[in-house]
Amino acid sequence: MRSHALLDDLQWRGLLHQHTDEVAEALHDGPTTGYIGFDPTAPSLHIGNLLVIMLLVRLQRHGHTPVALVGGGTGLIGDPGGKASERPLSEPDVVAGNAERIHKQLERFLDFTGNNAARMIDNAEWLVGLRAVDFMRDVGKHFTVNYMLAKDSVKGRMEVGISYTEFSYMLLQAYDFLELHRREGVRLQIGGSDQWGNITAGVELIRRTVGVEAHAVTLPLVTTAAGTKFGKTEAGAVWLDPTMTSPYKLYQFWINTDDRDVGKYLRYFTLLAREDIEALERAVTERPAAREAQRALAAEVTTRVHGADATRVAGDASKLVFDRSADPRAFSAGVLEALLQELPSATISSSDGRAEAGSASVTGPDGSSTTITLKSGSAGVGVDVLDAFVLTGLVKSKGDARRLLQQGGLYANGEKLSPEQSVLTAGAAIHNEFYVLRKGTRDIAIVRLAA
Repeated sequence: MRSHALLDDLQWRGLLHQHTDEVAEALHDGPTTGYIGFDPTAPSLHIGNLLVIMLLVRLQRHGHTPVALVGGGTGLIGDPGGKASERPLSEPDVVAGNAERIHKQLERFLDFTGNNAARMIDNAEWLVGLRAVDFMRDVGKHFTVNYMLAKDSVKGRMEVGISYTEFSYMLLQAYDFLELHRREGVRLQIGGSDQWGNITAGVELIRRTVGVEAHAVTLPLVTTAAGTKFGKTEAGAVWLDPTMTSPYKLYQFWINTDDRDVGKYLRYFTLLAREDIEALERAVTERPAAREAQRALAAEVTTRVHGADATRVAGDASKLVFDRSADPRAFSAGVLEALLQELPSATISSSDGRAEAGSASVTGPDGSSTTITLKSGSAGVGVDVLDAFVLTGLVKSKGDARRLLQQGGLYANGEKLSPEQSVLTAGAAIHNEFYVLRKGTRDIAIVRLAA
C-alpha cells in the first residue's frame, strides 16, 4: 500500500481539517504510532465519537499502529473545549467505571493482534499519581500564559470565566502526548477540530523536552444539511451501548439520514470503497425513493457497532414496521421479540398458564401491570381483540376500537380483522406467541401471549 494512501483517502473522504506541516513525510517514513483520546464522562461512547474511532480503524488498515487512550485521569478534570460553562466534576469511581466500559466498546473496532496491534491505555496510570510540583516544573515551565490564552478552547471561555482546573486541561493533554511518546513511541495525535489547541500544545511539549517532531491531524466537526447537531434526536444522544440505544434505534438513525448528508456520512463512517460510495451517491439522485445509500449506511455502521446478527434483526424489524406489504408471519421470533422493546406493546400472561377462560396479567412496555379477563370465541380462548388494541395504546377506548373494527381499519398479523373475529388466541399467533397489530396504515404494535 502506498505510504501516502492514508492521507489521500482522508482527503477524498473530506476528513482532513487541519494538520501539521510535516505529517505526510512522517507517514511516508514508515509505520507511525498515533493516538486518539476518549473522554469517559458518560458510560458509553456515542455516534459523534465514531468519526475519530473510524480514523483509528483507517490508521491501522494503512499499516500504522493505533492507540486508544481512555481519559481516566483527564476525565476527573474535564475538557473546556466546546463548552460554554464549567463542567460538573465527576466522582473518581464513576469515571473509572465509565473508562472500563469504553475500553470494552473500543475492542469491537480495532485489531489487537499482529505487527501493528492496537493498544488501549488509561491515562490514569500516570496522571492520578502525578506530583503537582513535578508537573509545574517539568511541564508548566514550557508554556506561557499568553500561549494558553490564545487557544480557542480557553479564549472562548474568557468572558464567562474558566477555573484553573479546566485552564490546566490543555497541559494535562499535552503531558499525555509526551508520556505516550516515551512509553509507546507515539508521534501522531488525532482529534476533532475543537482539539487543535490541545493537540498542538502536546506537539510543542515533545519538541521542547525530547527534541522530537510530533504531529497532529484534526477532523471536521460533523454537521447536518438541515442545520441540526449531528447525533442528537428527540430522544437525546445516540449511544453505542445497546442498553442505552438499541441496535434497532441505531439502524433507524442512519436509515433516516437526509439525502443531502448520506454521501458524506458514507465517506466518514464506513470503509466502503470509493467506487461503491460513488455508485450509492448516484442512486440517491436516480432512485431516491429506494434509499439504497441509507440502507447501506445503516447496515455498515450497525454491523461494525453491534455485529451482523443484530443488524439482520434490526433490518428485518425495520422492514416489518415500515413496509406495509411485509407479511408479519415471515419474520423470526427474534425480530418480534426486539420490536416488543421498540413499539407500543403488551405482554399478556394467563394467570394459571392454561389456555382456558380466566384472568390474565398484562405487562406494558414501561413495566406496569394490569389484569384482564380472557374471552372465549369461535377459535378458542384468548384475548379480546378490542382489549388488545386498547392495551397497546393504539386506540384510546374499546368504543374507538369497535368503531374502527366495523370500518375495517384494524389488522392482526397482516390480515384485516372482521367484526366476527373477536378473540386473539395463542394457537393462531405467529410462533404461537406474537400478534402484530395495525391501526390503519401507519400505527403498529406488538402483543405477546405468554403462558
